[in-house]
Amino acid sequence: MVKQLIVGDATHELEITRRILERLPEEHMSWKPHEKSMTLGGLATHLINLLNWQIAIFQYLEFDLSTVPLRRKPLEKRADVLEEFDANVGKVEKLLTECDEKTLGEEWTLRHGDHIILREPRAIAFRTFGLSHMVHHRAQLGVYLRLLDIPVPGFYGPSADEEAQ
Repeated sequence: MVKQLIVGDATHELEITRRILERLPEEHMSWKPHEKSMTLGGLATHLINLLNWQIAIFQYLEFDLSTVPLRRKPLEKRADVLEEFDANVGKVEKLLTECDEKTLGEEWTLRHGDHIILREPRAIAFRTFGLSHMVHHRAQLGVYLRLLDIPVPGFYGPSADEEAQ
């Protein structure tokens, strides 16, 4: 039952994440709303990286943040973002299909060197560290689009842009 819930939840969240990535305006990929914010392209690239983290939850029993670069060069073209997103979604979907209830219940650890950040069952880690983290940054991306006057797609129902049509 846990697997069925996780797969349904992931499928829905990944589909709506792709919808917002389809709206990325290439002419604004280097734009950011504040000096402390990521660029639009950087935020979109981070969403792709979060899929790599979701993949790691199923491939390894632990993930050490100290072994991976904090930021990669932001992608500049919407087509590149969508291509990499789709490839990573395919990997996530394959891992979800192959996993079983036992795998979802196995303890998974997120660490930074010797510091343990979290230790919890894979199913919970996937939801919080993987999907909820992605939803958070997807919402930020929605704000970026709103500030750029780009129509924002609805996530859990129609957006203000869709209602106005």
